[in-house]
Amino acid sequence: MICGRKARPAAEQPRAPSDGAGGSRRSGRALKKMGLTEDEDIKQMLQGSLLRKVRARGGSRERLFRLQEDGVTVCFEGRFGRTRSPQSFSVTHVEGVREGHQSEGLRKHGAAFPERHCFTLVFKGRRKNLDLAARSEEHARHWVQGLAKLMGRLQAMSQMEKLDHWIHGVLQKADKNKDNKMSFQEVKNMLRMLNIDMDNVYASKLFKECDHSGNERLEGRELEEFCRRLLRRPELEELFGRYSGEDRVLSAEELRDFLRDQGEDSSLRQARAIIRKHELNDKARQQDLMMLDGFMMYLLSAAGDILNQEHTRVHQDMSQPLSHYFISSSHNTYLTRTQIGGTSSTEAYAKALRAGCRCVELDCWEGSDGEPVVYHGHTLTSKILFRDVIESIRRAAFERSPYPVILSLENHCGLEQQATMARHMKAILGDLLLTQPLQGQDSRDLPSPEQLKEKILVKGKKLPEPWQEPRGVTCLLDPEEEEEEEEEEEEKMQDRSNRRSLQEIKPLQAKDALQVSPELSALVVYCQAVPFPGLAQALRHPQPCHMSSFSERKARKLIKEAGPALVRYNTRQLSRVYPLGLKMNSANYNPQEMWNAGCQLVALNFQTPGYEMDLNTGRFLGNGGCGYVLKPPCLRSPPGEGSRRLELHIRVITAQQLPKLNRDKGSSIVDPFVRVEVHGVPADCARQQTRHKLNNGFNPRWEETLRFRVGVPELALLRFVVEDYDSTSCNDFVGQFTLPLPSLRTGYRHIHLLSKDGASLSPATLFVHVQCRSL
Repeated sequence: MICGRKARPAAEQPRAPSDGAGGSRRSGRALKKMGLTEDEDIKQMLQGSLLRKVRARGGSRERLFRLQEDGVTVCFEGRFGRTRSPQSFSVTHVEGVREGHQSEGLRKHGAAFPERHCFTLVFKGRRKNLDLAARSEEHARHWVQGLAKLMGRLQAMSQMEKLDHWIHGVLQKADKNKDNKMSFQEVKNMLRMLNIDMDNVYASKLFKECDHSGNERLEGRELEEFCRRLLRRPELEELFGRYSGEDRVLSAEELRDFLRDQGEDSSLRQARAIIRKHELNDKARQQDLMMLDGFMMYLLSAAGDILNQEHTRVHQDMSQPLSHYFISSSHNTYLTRTQIGGTSSTEAYAKALRAGCRCVELDCWEGSDGEPVVYHGHTLTSKILFRDVIESIRRAAFERSPYPVILSLENHCGLEQQATMARHMKAILGDLLLTQPLQGQDSRDLPSPEQLKEKILVKGKKLPEPWQEPRGVTCLLDPEEEEEEEEEEEEKMQDRSNRRSLQEIKPLQAKDALQVSPELSALVVYCQAVPFPGLAQALRHPQPCHMSSFSERKARKLIKEAGPALVRYNTRQLSRVYPLGLKMNSANYNPQEMWNAGCQLVALNFQTPGYEMDLNTGRFLGNGGCGYVLKPPCLRSPPGEGSRRLELHIRVITAQQLPKLNRDKGSSIVDPFVRVEVHGVPADCARQQTRHKLNNGFNPRWEETLRFRVGVPELALLRFVVEDYDSTSCNDFVGQFTLPLPSLRTGYRHIHLLSKDGASLSPATLFVHVQCRSL
């Protein structure tokens, strides 16, 4: 490390929140930093607009929607405040804004409102769409344009700026009487909002040290100083001091040493580029020096993220056969909740596709007026038109990824409505629908994702070609129906009461529902659904275009009895695994054991949050989130070469700004601990955790090292989980983040936590140090 003397620029103190005055002055500065205080759209949003909230089941209520001056929160309440309590949402949770009648709700119930008056807010996670109708086209335009500007500014914010905004929001809530001053009690309330249970003596001491006026109120610069002290990151100050030396200024040469220890490009050129990008002090930047603030900004940026940023783009070979990829797949895609009495929605398809899903399921049944419907048969789930589902798929199919989408049809319709299904797909999807084999494609292999870009494939039963001998294909049970019948027989005892109630609502099935119409058969090209012939037969006579489905139970049985043979089968043909049909709560299974066997389409209920969906999200986080991940060599050409065994050391250092939990027993301060889990081949699966920290969700510090050995790192996922310790009941989930082990970066890294349904918990983070070495 170079320790020569360096010029010491001014303004070295850590940056504090942009203003400490509270109220509109504090919040106004939040918008000013975003450069939007004079924007006409934002001005209208701040003033507020009467918008009609269109309900999912029809009807509407007028609400006053108003942007708060933090530039992040939108509150809405009945006219003259007549609703029970104001509701709100954060702009950071809005995924997109759609103009006109583009949502399912507005297409059904928006006819009374001019299309140019309407727009829809689509939220991240499980929150339902918000369908709105303004009184005029001008008001709708202000909100659509204004929200787009806010979303753009917020997305471009650094982690430090996001934290700044978060602190502003807390200050605003804590200043109960809105006098822009904070009493000691208000400060104590603020600390609880921040997830800190600070000792009264220490809190009083800190309060008095910042109360320079002596009037027992913090205002302006005093409150700014108080927040600055709260926001200190001692662990980052210590790390900075270790490389910068006594003068507490980091030279380009010293930053280069840090980068080398991080396992990154440690050239002097790279160090200078980082300083120019992240250093906040102009004088320091001009001298190629980095202050503590700049160092913190760098570590909190994408450059300091635990996820390899190169993997946020498509970086894998996309020219191999489809069977060589894991493919993100959804089961019962139409459902928004449970599979017994929940709501079916076309929006569920759009949400899954925008989350990177590449295989969606359509359970197709006879509908009235000759129109097939999609719903969970034999249940009370609501029905949606097949043609509306195809419309939704067409709009959303390639928004997130250009790679092929597979429509997995579970067909219960008669011949006439099957022909109707085929007509709808051809008319709506047009050139997107693949109806012929690719010219020049070798029939011994499936085409690649690259060859099938922006194409939609149909998975279903197919009639034999004229030159083939018919073998009863025209009257086959769908593979999933066949498997589910077996599962139902085995589970009759435990599910008898549920099945008895369902029998009363079981619809009559058309007599020719098990036959295949020529029109629908013609659309099946590379994904022909067939009963599983057995591994011996399939390996002797591989049929790349044949595709079998397995229940989770059948898949486990195959893995247990003939795992290596199943791996070989999956090198040439696609297999789909799906959850047991009688799970009343739409529960999922662990997808990792299916991926270990090379199964490509491991279908999960996307509407059901839990660790299973965390693993699915983590699996497809890499390769740009495109929904296709290349299987490791050992699953593409077994037995292949051996894996490189690794030893992994993860030092859990600190957490920052963990969210508060709303519990029936009161909004208490969390007692957080961190658990790290390895999910992979059975020998690699492991979990370890830190001790819990009492009453501190704001800046808990552990400094504990967890150690793992991983034999097949190419298949492993790493899951970081934060929970609230409870000695008398189950621990409460706080946040998590899951990523593929090959996408893990070593060194000092921040982990940006996600909620149970996958939404960002910003500014909540973990700070860890990762070491990885070959064994």
